[in-house]
Parts: sequence; structure tokens; C-alpha cells
Amino acid sequence: MYGTEIKNIRLQNKFTQKQVEAATGIPQETLSWIENNKGIANIQQCVLLADFYKISLDELIGREFRQN
Repeated sequence: MYGTEIKNIRLQNKFTQKQVEAATGIPQETLSWIENNKGIANIQQCVLLADFYKISLDELIGREFRQN
């Protein structure tokens, strides 16, 4: 699920959930819920997180583009 990818990106960037909350406005409890795959982040939350980490939405969720 996407939560694992989102958590890995946060850990790679050495941020706590509280730091991400302060920067994005996404409550820490929601970040925990997402990262523990208890639910899926909505598009607004994904955009906020991708902007915060300065990555694309695809990178945020671990999606690789495949050409046919």
C-alpha cells in the first residue's frame, strides 16, 4: 500500500511525523493512520506531502512509469 512508501520517504528525509504535521498541516494522527496502511491519503494530502518532500506524486506513492 501507499502508506509504506510515504513512511519510507519520511524516514529517508529524517523527519518526524510532528515535523511533517507542522509543515503540511496534516495532523500527526492522520499521518500515522496513512503510514500504517489503515487508510489511503486523499489527493490533497498527497499533494501537500509531495510538495513538502519536493517530489512527484508518482515518487510519493512508489509508482514507476512503465512504457509498453
